[in-house]
Amino acid sequence: MSHHTHLLIIDPQNDFCDLPGAALPVAGATADMQRLAAFIRAHGPQLTDITLTLDSHHRIDIAHPTFWQQADGSAVAPFTTITAAAVHAGQYLPRQPGALGRTLAYLDALEARGRYLLMVWPVHCEIGSWGHNVHADVRAAYNAWEDQQGRNATKLTKGSNPWTEHYSAVMAEVPDAHDEATGLNHTLMAAMDQADVLLIAGEASSHCVRATTEHIVEHLARQKPQRIVLLTDCMSPVAGFQAQHDAFMQSMLAQGIELATSTQVQL
Repeated sequence: MSHHTHLLIIDPQNDFCDLPGAALPVAGATADMQRLAAFIRAHGPQLTDITLTLDSHHRIDIAHPTFWQQADGSAVAPFTTITAAAVHAGQYLPRQPGALGRTLAYLDALEARGRYLLMVWPVHCEIGSWGHNVHADVRAAYNAWEDQQGRNATKLTKGSNPWTEHYSAVMAEVPDAHDEATGLNHTLMAAMDQADVLLIAGEASSHCVRATTEHIVEHLARQKPQRIVLLTDCMSPVAGFQAQHDAFMQSMLAQGIELATSTQVQL
């Protein structure tokens, strides 16, 4: 029986790397991506599948400053948290007055889930931009793997619906009933479920890696979280979110998931 090893790379994109011109640089992410590229080069023949997720946003998005204004019409700064209560109070408002009802419905639904409050991020991973592209070293490594294997790595986009946050590759924070792409990704989950070993890397450990991994563990049909390995030296948290990173690691460890560096992991 063949051993099925699947590498899932979350959002290995320029905008998340600490590179000149990056919109939302994560400290250490460039080195993470270089280690990940080295891992792919070293272990390519042992990797049955590679899947990459790509954060893919429009410029106007509920989690971008372009969507919002303050009560006096002034801009909302990146890294502002916006609550339903603050919008009800008129402290923050959508720039488009007609969007208020839908915005409040979203915030209420988001807060009811208890996972996140809405965070306004800098415009990032805009579709078609340099920042949306995969880090060059990672792309070169998986391109070599594709050439060797004679087939493509799977590329999945997420985040193109401007009305909901989509940290997790499995599903949006609040699925849009009119947009199937925001619901549970059954194809992705089926692929993850086939793996005997599921390796997870990418950016950022405090947000998209965390949200994706939590959803994978929640929705695995074959409930065996010990199949999952987090490549800890191939991910880093957003600045100011170390506590979320630490809590994620501890939670996953408690559920039986393995934590290993890219040079420690046994394949």
